[in-house]
Amino acid sequence: MSSQSRVTSASALRILLPALVCAATLLRVSPLQGADGLRVLPPGELPKDRRLEPLKDLNGYFPFEAPTDPKQWEQRAARLRRQLSVTLGLWPMPARTPLNAVIHGRIDLGDYTVEKVYFESVPGFYVTGNLYRPNGKTGPLPAVLSPHGHWNDGRFMDAGLQSVRQEISQGAERFEDGGRSPLQSRCAQLARMGCVVFHYDMIGYADSQQIPESLAHGFSKQRPEMNAPENWGLFSPEAESHYQSVMGLQTWNSIRALDFLESLPDVDPKRIAVTGASGGGTQTFLLCALDPRPAVAFPAVMVSTGMQGGCTCENASGLRVETGNVEIAALFAPKPLGMTAANDWTREMESKGFPELQKHYTRMGAPSNVGLTALTHFGHNYNYVSRSAMYRWMNKQLKLGLTDPIVEEAYQRLGKAELSVWDSMHPVPPSGPDFERALLRRLTMDAQEQLNRARQSVDAFQKVAGGGVDIVIGRNLEEVGSVEMAMVEKSDRGQFLQMSGLLRNSAHGEELPVVFLHPKEWNGRTVIWIDEVGKSGLFDTSGAPRSEVRSLLTAGVSVAGVDLLFQGEFLPSGKPVLQTRRVENPREAAAYTFGYNHALFARRVHDILSLIRFVRENERVSTAIDLVGLKGAGPWVAAARAQAGRSIDRAVVETGGFRFGNVRDLQSPDFLPGAAKFGDLPGMLALGAPGKLWLAGEGDQSPELTAALYEKAGAGQNLSVYKGDSASTAWSAVRWLLSRP
Repeated sequence: MSSQSRVTSASALRILLPALVCAATLLRVSPLQGADGLRVLPPGELPKDRRLEPLKDLNGYFPFEAPTDPKQWEQRAARLRRQLSVTLGLWPMPARTPLNAVIHGRIDLGDYTVEKVYFESVPGFYVTGNLYRPNGKTGPLPAVLSPHGHWNDGRFMDAGLQSVRQEISQGAERFEDGGRSPLQSRCAQLARMGCVVFHYDMIGYADSQQIPESLAHGFSKQRPEMNAPENWGLFSPEAESHYQSVMGLQTWNSIRALDFLESLPDVDPKRIAVTGASGGGTQTFLLCALDPRPAVAFPAVMVSTGMQGGCTCENASGLRVETGNVEIAALFAPKPLGMTAANDWTREMESKGFPELQKHYTRMGAPSNVGLTALTHFGHNYNYVSRSAMYRWMNKQLKLGLTDPIVEEAYQRLGKAELSVWDSMHPVPPSGPDFERALLRRLTMDAQEQLNRARQSVDAFQKVAGGGVDIVIGRNLEEVGSVEMAMVEKSDRGQFLQMSGLLRNSAHGEELPVVFLHPKEWNGRTVIWIDEVGKSGLFDTSGAPRSEVRSLLTAGVSVAGVDLLFQGEFLPSGKPVLQTRRVENPREAAAYTFGYNHALFARRVHDILSLIRFVRENERVSTAIDLVGLKGAGPWVAAARAQAGRSIDRAVVETGGFRFGNVRDLQSPDFLPGAAKFGDLPGMLALGAPGKLWLAGEGDQSPELTAALYEKAGAGQNLSVYKGDSASTAWSAVRWLLSRP
């Protein structure tokens, strides 16, 4: 390279230093000597990084403040819906296979009828329940979807005579049968009000026993026999890496239950409501956030800024990271949303959560479409008083035309034998571990088939796989926010300048020790070199740049290194992290930790994106940015490159054959929920097409998916596969970087 094409030392100082220092304070200036001099912070001091605080769990505080700008909310709502869809395993949406619905066993109870229903949400996997219809009314009629929540025996619930008499004495119930089964009672009353009602089972309750309650709701300990590379079960690392969960299955059942209601000739598809309490409330607001068909929602005793849902069926990895139930419920706006609060985790809803929802609905132009009935003198419930509030809401919003007050009347409570869908003519379907494995295998194959279709087009693959990976990582380059650097030390090392400091992302409360090695004759390129040990990986034991880095500096390339979370100066002991942190929950379900916190892998990718954003935003500094990840750093770099897009000119990735689907430990630093679903690591590499990629660790050929997308992008020449000895990988990568124009 000629001297005319290089930036002189004086120019480098004029261009680089203002960008690095920006508005930051130069804290101290001293020469760096030896490996100990690579520290940015004083010995024993950790970065001021929010992620070092205790992890968030389901009992945290989840406030909501809607943006004042409607366009900003529209963007946020779209991303949040995608987050819900992806983390619940509904991105891409599973194939809507035939329901093959069976309706039988009609019971005439005078002013309404009850029928038994089962249908297939997935071939061989059944949704079960009862259909309540008003007698003597012709359609189209309004309909109510009714998930039940965690009441003993669910649809077959019988609270017992003694219990209901206590509730009657307290004013919580009016009739014995109404209190013994408030679930049946609300269905009967809504049918009497002119609605078609489908009351369906949660997985593991009543007739839905293909996956038992002990697993779906009581899972507590990992099952080694269900942790396998091909035939895995729920809650395993493999299931989590494909975003397969009980909560996702229940949400899919709810979507298919809407399909079933819409298929009935007497149902008005424009007047469908959903209501449930507790876990049924969770199903209500999630379904209504995701599916555009419900017109009215009434989640009882569940929406709050407090506890978000304690059961394994109410949690999914990634679901509530940087969000909460109030914001999820807000996605239903401006459609009518009614709620109740009780003396439980919803007790503060009047002052925390509901006022924000009122402001949100007002900004959406529908201030009267959100309501809260606070009944905090009652415990967790869907009692007669709460149901009365729901009846008023349904009457108004579904335009039933009834005169208030609507008084719930006595009804004929039915027993298990009368309600159960299974009998000699309708036998119980298969269940157990083999069924569980087969169900997840089918869902995996369905997702793979859709990904295969998407890969026929670069744009389609970017939408499907890119949209999924964006949620898996949890932050893209634009979401990084503003990043600044406070320079701590600088020194003249002869051929180059060495500057270290703290990279600060104020929007996310993150702080990273970084080092920049800047040649005095600079060609405008910057290599971000990510190492499995952090920024010290740029240097040898004497504190001098390692030979490969020196060759880049000699060629006029600037090199940046960083300590990612729990690397380098994040480690008081200096020992690498072998197991990631968990929240204090005795149950070994990943969602209790990763449903509220990004995985360590994702957080390290966030750190790389922060450094890329810093270098990119200082346009006077770099004309091109290259990204290097060798050995254990390769997968982080592959993920960061997928999220950074065209901001990266060239990338070096050594995978070591790593695959997220092979991670067998939920607390492994390599564990990343959802990462195997969208083509695993080859899918992330493919998302970088048509960018220039030097790939090592995959044998003699690049992964088929990666190569196929590069060919689709017309950029096969931009994919270079290293086939040499692993000992020469770093030098070969540097030669490739220096040989590229």
